[in-house]
Amino acid sequence: MLQLQAESNVPTDFGEFRMMAFSENEKDWMPHMALIAKNTDLSKPVNVRIHSECITGEVFHSQKCECGQQLNTAMQYMQENGGIIIYLRQEGRNIGIINKLKAYALQERGFDTVQANLELGLPADDRNFDIAIEMLKKLEVKSLNLMTNNPEKIKIIEDSDINFNSRIPLQIKSNLSSASYLKTKKDFFGHLLDDENS
Repeated sequence: MLQLQAESNVPTDFGEFRMMAFSENEKDWMPHMALIAKNTDLSKPVNVRIHSECITGEVFHSQKCECGQQLNTAMQYMQENGGIIIYLRQEGRNIGIINKLKAYALQERGFDTVQANLELGLPADDRNFDIAIEMLKKLEVKSLNLMTNNPEKIKIIEDSDINFNSRIPLQIKSNLSSASYLKTKKDFFGHLLDDENS
């Protein structure tokens, strides 16, 4: 069972967040994180972004995905409107950075993101969003507006005790490197993306 291990106010480029680390073990170096924007009212439907770690996009600004831009946009939105970012340590759809780079190498040979994972004997998407539900319940969130394009995240909320109030779209315009990745998101995973931007 996840427990709150530590928390602190952290100033960022977008404003101040209350950062909270959740894990089963206090010595876990890779806890899941909750970032709560200042002046967030948890008694009303809360704006929430469930975001999975992407070191290539968020730290190294890879153009193969839009993850870094999504995180930045979400942080800005939450500061302006109040809300929470649930940051899950599930790198590469939970296959890890080593396998993710192996998948990237296969993509250079023409595989799409799903085909590359399957070629490596890995699931197309191995993330566990139940962790986010557990964290939101610990934060006593009763109702939310979910910032997502992913119908699976919507379903996981609808199947929980938390009320799904509305969806906030989060679409980043594609570039030459990310166009195939976004097309696979839409065609294989059913992400809610507009054709002109994906």
